[in-house]
Amino acid sequence: MDAKNIGTMIARLRKKNGLTQSALAQKLNVSDKTVSKWESGYGFPEITQFPALASLFGVSIDYLMTGERKGIALCGNILTDLVKNIDFYPNQGMLANISSVKRAVGGAVPNTGIDLAKIDDSLPLSAIGRIGNDEHGQYVVSQLQHYGINTRQISVSPAEPTSFSDVMSVHGGERTFFHARGANAELSPADIDVKTLDCSLLHFGYLLLMDGFDAPDAEYGTALARFLHDVQEQGIKTSIDMVSSSTGDYKKTVCPALKYSNYAIVNEIESCAIFDIDPRHPDGTLNIENVRRAMELMAKEGVSDKVIVHCKEMGLCLNVKTGDFTVVPSLNVPKSEIKGSVGAGDAFCAGCLYSIYNDYPDPAMLEFAAGAAVCNLFADNSIDGMRSEAEIREIIKKYGRTEG
Repeated sequence: MDAKNIGTMIARLRKKNGLTQSALAQKLNVSDKTVSKWESGYGFPEITQFPALASLFGVSIDYLMTGERKGIALCGNILTDLVKNIDFYPNQGMLANISSVKRAVGGAVPNTGIDLAKIDDSLPLSAIGRIGNDEHGQYVVSQLQHYGINTRQISVSPAEPTSFSDVMSVHGGERTFFHARGANAELSPADIDVKTLDCSLLHFGYLLLMDGFDAPDAEYGTALARFLHDVQEQGIKTSIDMVSSSTGDYKKTVCPALKYSNYAIVNEIESCAIFDIDPRHPDGTLNIENVRRAMELMAKEGVSDKVIVHCKEMGLCLNVKTGDFTVVPSLNVPKSEIKGSVGAGDAFCAGCLYSIYNDYPDPAMLEFAAGAAVCNLFADNSIDGMRSEAEIREIIKKYGRTEG
């Protein structure tokens, strides 16, 4: 262990947490001189004190001791989903029956984060976002903590409620969302000190649904673009996804962020909407040529490593560094086994992030992500269907692939 580097880290994290040397000493039951000695590089804590320091600062022991960032941080959209199962989606003015109502976590941070934790409970994960001072916010945080996800960087709004969505889910998988932005709209880059991020990969979701990050920036285009630039400056790779919005200005909001994204994980509608391209033929079948063109344009806008697109038929990956274009058909799951598809995109995203973190080749990444997405179909909410890495591989073996 390098005493000087550890001391510099302790001093930086102490100041970040608003503590004096005396206050830190009191919390650790040591003297002021001991803390000063650490920070000056003339010694370092006893090995038994590192867990207390790491817990106090909200970082991993590895990061505290070595300065090496590990794990994945999920930043952005946090909400609760009120999943309401209905027999059909009615025309305006008509009535449909609600057969059940269930509360579940929702949004990019809880969905993708908990999916990752269920895939591999040894993976260091942290959540960054904003909730309201209410029952829904407490519920989301408790769920994240239950799965071992660090929640120290989730702030609480004194005025806005926790964001929520009413999810109208038709039997067989089709769903419609009615969303209240709530506390998510308040979160901005000013709430996050990128210098203390303890991760090697940061995933942000969702563009077009986070007002503080979608806001314009005179130099970078958007606040998110500036934030991603600052994250990359810390040696952390970045990943983004977005929401399928019927009102958002895709090109104006998304393109600036692409320049500072190592990875973009989106669906076919979102990728094509950026460039006003139709992702499907008139008969509803996927227009692979158009989707590929949109992916190539995303790379041209600045995505540096991989552009990944998912849809019901397949997963597609453009490896920007090698130029390879990979397509893997979806698994062939009988409709009778599908309970819902809320969060299926986040499940696919979790599979991709896990694969990227573990350096899977592109075909293996798309295969694993498809398996993760299928797990999601076996439950009517966004997280209950997810399985472990080994179980996902068994599911991949069980179901053959579609013809694409």
